[in-house]
Amino acid sequence: MKYTVLSLSALFIVGCGNGSQSVANQKENYIQNLEKDNNISYDKIINTRASYITSMCYTKTKDEHTGVVFNPCYSCHTKGKIPNYFNDTNLQKEYSFPVRVLKNPFRNLFKDRTQKVSGMNDEQILNYIRVSNYLDTEGSIILQKTLPSDWKGYKPDCYYNFDEKGFDKDLKGNFTGWRAFRYYPFLGTFWPTNGSTDDVLIRLDKPFTYSRTGEYDQEVYTLNLSVVEALVKQKDIVITGTDEQKFGVDLNGNGVLDNASFVSKDVKSYVGKAKNLLESGQVHLAKGLFPENTEFLHSVRYVDWDDNTSSIRLSQRIKELRYAKKTKWLTYSNISRVASAELWEAQLNGTTQGEIASFRGNYEEGLRNNLGWKYQGFIEDLKGTLRPQTHEETIGCMGCHSHLGATTDSIFSFSRKLEGTSLADKMYGWNHWSQKGLKGIPEPKTSYLNRGEKYEYSFYLTNNHSGNEFRNNSEVQKKFFDENGVLKPEMIQRLHQDISILLFPSKKRALTLNKGYKALVEEQSYIYGRDANVKPMDNVYRDIQEGQSTNIVDTVVQQ
Repeated sequence: MKYTVLSLSALFIVGCGNGSQSVANQKENYIQNLEKDNNISYDKIINTRASYITSMCYTKTKDEHTGVVFNPCYSCHTKGKIPNYFNDTNLQKEYSFPVRVLKNPFRNLFKDRTQKVSGMNDEQILNYIRVSNYLDTEGSIILQKTLPSDWKGYKPDCYYNFDEKGFDKDLKGNFTGWRAFRYYPFLGTFWPTNGSTDDVLIRLDKPFTYSRTGEYDQEVYTLNLSVVEALVKQKDIVITGTDEQKFGVDLNGNGVLDNASFVSKDVKSYVGKAKNLLESGQVHLAKGLFPENTEFLHSVRYVDWDDNTSSIRLSQRIKELRYAKKTKWLTYSNISRVASAELWEAQLNGTTQGEIASFRGNYEEGLRNNLGWKYQGFIEDLKGTLRPQTHEETIGCMGCHSHLGATTDSIFSFSRKLEGTSLADKMYGWNHWSQKGLKGIPEPKTSYLNRGEKYEYSFYLTNNHSGNEFRNNSEVQKKFFDENGVLKPEMIQRLHQDISILLFPSKKRALTLNKGYKALVEEQSYIYGRDANVKPMDNVYRDIQEGQSTNIVDTVVQQ
């Protein structure tokens, strides 16, 4: 199969009268101006079709001088929890890349931006990241005004205006359906100490917000979000006391309609209008899966600094706005066949290196994985304004949201959501990071096969001997390891009590990484890697040999 690349001419309406033609010209001019101003192409593949393979995957897992072997690979490449039938544990042992990308295509990893960064002062970078490129001074969404009127993809509609329970409201005070949640940041790259802050929001389809008679009902929506959480996490989720008779659903799974204090992992129904649709087969419910038309919005931001608290915070400026929507329901058997297909293809081709994957779609409407989801994004242009990602830039999103053992129905964040029912509880998960931060959150524990339950972040430090995949985070290195590379017990004890000890960078590091990424924005060279490195990477291969081993023998698999 080949990539489906939609040409510019295919995106525009033609031959539908003068009005339609003018709209088409508007979109065509919009795209052509972006291409010209940023020296990019929206539908051509310039660097590689395999940008879904992340830059981190080219990490040297064995120190060339000491012979010590590091394993950051297990965090993504593991055995999935059913109905995630993907088991890519073998990728901990071998660099199984398609032949055409054995040569590392992410040349930005080896770029030295020291001189460029030295020309930026702290005040300049802080002023830059504190100006929103998403909302204008009146609170309106800039992309709603700048995107062509007939844009077929997602038009951002979250106002980042949250009530105390994380529900977003527009400028008129109406709920948008988006709800923010706090979560344990995923391992390594996604920690703020490695250059970015971020947030994630979820939105269920409109019927999940309605009562059985069709009116918007906040209680119904809140309960349905808890039902989805119990299903996706496959665990009981604590809720405030709820009269089940009011909704006609046995939420706690005890066989009677009484007062429920939790939603059972075995819950059989949604509530409200979604219950009607479930009964008529128009929506579906299964453990480990989100219902159709579930959406996620993920903003990636710079690391701002708050002198009042001597700590980091999310920047107003957004690096990337990432959007995902589940457009198709797949059964367990469907997903199992998808997971088996790659193995069959490799056996037929007689190679362990694999073939370059293909993703249907285009930059406007998004690219689709084969698990029922589509992904689309916006990224900073040369002037710092958000623009749609190109086709090739969007391919870079697909690897992490396709065939990984670490995801839950293609999504990382929601299964890591914090839990709790009290707004005063620091573990209450339904908030935006601007409302409640990470300070004081205790370290999570995770179970691993043959290893039992471990503190998740401490276990990562033990296996990787560093705070990121590239092992170039000298700040974490000095803070958590002694001169012999041994973890400091006192720091691990502090980490157990407060994960921000590890996850948050110093002001100096935060501003340096901000400057490194700003230099990348000015280059518009995202297709060659989006990492915010200032100095060239040492622990990364420029070339991989066919069949090359990672030297990792003792693989790590999550329970």
